[in-house]
Amino acid sequence: MLRTYEATLNHGQVQWLYDQPNIEIENARIIVTIIEEFKPGTKRKPPVSIAGKAKTLGDIVSPMTDEGDWECLK
Repeated sequence: MLRTYEATLNHGQVQWLYDQPNIEIENARIIVTIIEEFKPGTKRKPPVSIAGKAKTLGDIVSPMTDEGDWECLK
């Protein structure tokens, strides 16, 4: 059976946010998922592997096709 508990890790110490699990068995298997929080003021960086591989076909001022060709306007 899987049960979910939410906790934070501060300086190597687990702090339970809500209910602390009541583990009644001697051994338990756990799965840890780390959610990296986005720090304000930092910019996301694209992977180096995609550098120079994009093409700009149109822009906001002038689209690459005529408005008459847009299916969504028909």
